[in-house]
Amino acid sequence: MNRLTGRRLTAATLTVVALATGTTACSSGGSSSAQGDDSGTYTVWDPYPQFAKDSAWAKLLDDCGTKAGVKVKRTAFDTSDLTNKVLLAAQQDNSPDVLIVDNPVVSTLAESGVLTTTDDNKLDTSKVDPNLLAAGQSGGKTYGTPIGANTLALYYNKKVLKTAGVDIASIKDWTSLTAALEKVKKAGKKGITFSAIGTEEGSFQFLPWFWGAGAKLTRLDSAEGVSALSLWTDWLKKDYAPNSVINNTQTTSWQEFASGDYAFAENGTWQLANAEKAGFDYGVLPIPASGGGNAAAPTGGEFVTVPVQGDTGRYATTRKLVTCLTSTENLHATDTTLSYVAPTTEVQDKQVAENAELKPWVEAVKAAKGRTSDDLGTKYPKISEQMWKAVQSALSGTKSPKDALTSAQSAVK
Repeated sequence: MNRLTGRRLTAATLTVVALATGTTACSSGGSSSAQGDDSGTYTVWDPYPQFAKDSAWAKLLDDCGTKAGVKVKRTAFDTSDLTNKVLLAAQQDNSPDVLIVDNPVVSTLAESGVLTTTDDNKLDTSKVDPNLLAAGQSGGKTYGTPIGANTLALYYNKKVLKTAGVDIASIKDWTSLTAALEKVKKAGKKGITFSAIGTEEGSFQFLPWFWGAGAKLTRLDSAEGVSALSLWTDWLKKDYAPNSVINNTQTTSWQEFASGDYAFAENGTWQLANAEKAGFDYGVLPIPASGGGNAAAPTGGEFVTVPVQGDTGRYATTRKLVTCLTSTENLHATDTTLSYVAPTTEVQDKQVAENAELKPWVEAVKAAKGRTSDDLGTKYPKISEQMWKAVQSALSGTKSPKDALTSAQSAVK
């Protein structure tokens, strides 16, 4: 992700709108400013300020309001200040009826007591893929439903691989991927680029390898975690990956791949439009796990949530609005507009039927995992910070992978 919380696919073959992504919103209710001027007006807060009043997204909100027999008052916030506005609204008993918020923030809002659970609001989440739903779960309870998802995978340059004599079908695990990088280097080309910058972006890109080794975020210094960091450090030592990854954002790492010299780039669905413009044939491969199969990559995307209201009688109509927004028919249209992979198998199948290029992304999303899953909730940011610091230390040669992760685990404790 370019902004780690919620990326969107931007395939040129889709009818897409380039969106900046979302963050937070909040709870409670009673005051007319957030909830509208009367009980027949329901408020929706979203992180999509790019969508004007005449956009397909705004029209969908209005249509869902009409079907529920109410008027929808939509307010779009910039992602940088949505969270604070939501928390303030909750304190003032002035929350929106529907809040669309970046998935890593859901647990923060839930722990602050500003969101209702699906047990409270009676939302049906039975069709949602469990791994995507987990991003909105905390303490054994579910807070909302995902509107869509995106994640990371490996882009590859077909010409570079052909020159190096690499068959993409042979890459099934870390051993075969590393062997491919060796062949690429011997052919005079560059191997793989990624982002290992000392921010959440670096953690986001390291997670597929960390999880792909079988490691858990509650134990950064496990043997599995050390093996993942050793993979990256070995790639740098052997010149399979450039030293620039230490400072690369996902944007600058993409620019390296777009030069046409690299065989692989770890990046997200949001680069699909740029991939179409790159001027060379490319493919997409889900990130392999250490021993084979697809590694879990972190999910981006928003959740549709229902904030706590002082007037609990509003929930029944709010449920109609959310159900309309996330129905099979509307999810397909919405996720095409937002450039997301849908959160249900039924809609994913429709997306792939219309655009076969989305198949590897659907596979990657199927294997993906929320960063706050496993009941980490608000513990995740601290763990992530120590993780990216460990990655920086190991890649720069300051510490061995084992020592770097041991220090990280001690700092988390």
